[in-house]
Amino acid sequence: MSLHPQSVAALALWGEAPPVHTLDAEGIRARRATAREEGLAEPKEDVAQTTDVDAGGVPARLLRPHGADPEEHLPALVYLHGGGFVLGDLETHDAPSRRLANRTGRVVLVVDYRRPPEHVFPAALVDSVAALDWMVAHGTDHGVDVRRVGVVGDSAGANLAIGTALRRPGVLEAAVLVYPFLDPEASSASYASTTGGLDREDGLWFWRQYVEPGDDRVLRDPELAPLRSTRLGELPRSLVQIAGEDTLVDEGRALVERARDLGADVTELTYDGMVHGFWRHPAVFDAAEQALADAADWLDRP
Repeated sequence: MSLHPQSVAALALWGEAPPVHTLDAEGIRARRATAREEGLAEPKEDVAQTTDVDAGGVPARLLRPHGADPEEHLPALVYLHGGGFVLGDLETHDAPSRRLANRTGRVVLVVDYRRPPEHVFPAALVDSVAALDWMVAHGTDHGVDVRRVGVVGDSAGANLAIGTALRRPGVLEAAVLVYPFLDPEASSASYASTTGGLDREDGLWFWRQYVEPGDDRVLRDPELAPLRSTRLGELPRSLVQIAGEDTLVDEGRALVERARDLGADVTELTYDGMVHGFWRHPAVFDAAEQALADAADWLDRP
């Protein structure tokens, strides 16, 4: 495989920003502010309703898909955004969250989980689980069929989605895991064999922010490093979407293999020539819309 021309163009543009591993605390704040401004400026699709909520003590946003019958109780998705645990919030991921709601026809709860380095592991996971619990307990009041709640996460969000599913086995209907970020040692061969948007030094930097300084033991915790988990067979029906030229491609494939070996029902889809981050940017990557369409189709299957 080789990079798609759209991936080549995106990598050239993204390469103009300073690498994240060079950021200090002030740099993190600046990068977050820039990303937020870009998210606020990004064109957004209309949805039927937007409601900011307190989801069990966690700030979150409910999005009801465009054209939905206001009286109908719809299936729902808890969306956990990417950003290496450190970056991203309700505004940076508002546009993709709206697309997710509209393409799937589901209510989407976007979770503004706590981020490191201010709040280290397991804060983000605790918040993700709290938001799911809130959705199950209170979703009916917001037009949700609480018997049909799934989870979606991209990159670090996929890591949190796995942890959430395993903390609440049997609760979720399905999980969509987009180029999951899973290995705190960044040890997979694809870090060296691909050029797909997240280099090893940046990957390790994100993991270091996520844990207490010097606490290497937690890097082996299966809730932080899901590939170490012996409970992957307890995952709900899952779709793993992999970018073919992503540095995380091996992690996604390892997840599929290990979860299947442990008895999970897992579907794998690979998007050839795509790099890390493609899913969020349909204006740049045609495959972004295809991936959403694929997820919507998969979610609708019995």
